[in-house]
Amino acid sequence: MRILCTNDDGIHAPGLAVLEKIARSFTDDVWVVAPESEQSGASRALTLSEPLRVREAGPKRFTVTGTPTDCVFLAVHDLMTDGAPDYVLSGVNRGQNIAEDVTMSGTIAGAMAGLQVGIPSIALSQARGFRGPDEPIPWETAEAFGPGIVRKLIETGWPADVVMNVNFPDRLAAEVDRVEVTVQGRRDHHIIYSDRRTDLRGQPYYWFGFRGTLSDPPEGTDLRAIYEGRISVTPLHMDLTHAETRHALKGVLGGAPPK
Repeated sequence: MRILCTNDDGIHAPGLAVLEKIARSFTDDVWVVAPESEQSGASRALTLSEPLRVREAGPKRFTVTGTPTDCVFLAVHDLMTDGAPDYVLSGVNRGQNIAEDVTMSGTIAGAMAGLQVGIPSIALSQARGFRGPDEPIPWETAEAFGPGIVRKLIETGWPADVVMNVNFPDRLAAEVDRVEVTVQGRRDHHIIYSDRRTDLRGQPYYWFGFRGTLSDPPEGTDLRAIYEGRISVTPLHMDLTHAETRHALKGVLGGAPPK
């Protein structure tokens, strides 16, 4: 088995080290192609307006001055010259990727890029912040349960147009005893906000941040599972078509264009 590891937190992220341990529980043929710097929130961005620089950081290990999508495409098409990977693992992200996060996540994007080139892909994220802002991220939880989750997914298989989104709760490993297969949830309020500040020259600048307010999601969602300390596994796909609305519109806009 050959596994490609990538992420959006950058080549030096502790979650990437955890991901490598997960990958090496299956094979010694592990490749790492990751962004040189953090690319959180990059979604499926592809670098088109500037050149990409690749640096070899060790055997089967490369950094890229680009996004997770750039990393996967370069790995498969240019860097892994003696054969494509059997699986792409993306993560382990520093923070949960649930609900509407998945459309902005560079971690999910890394897995989507794998899907796009025909490689089964899994995104993995370690939730944080639910036990309090000063509590350390429990990387041990992803490290403890990641190999078993990935192994079961590989044994079971999944459709070629699906990526698997795995989120580990903000709990110590000893406190986690359940896995739930979930649907993508939706928060009942906005958590993104901008903080306006002033630099030393008196000019304004802004930081985006996230409020820690919890939603009240229904059972079966990724949100509820992570809130309640369960591992969440959600099958995602790139087809964003809303079938019900499409069906309703066919009776209105089907046929000759309106004038």
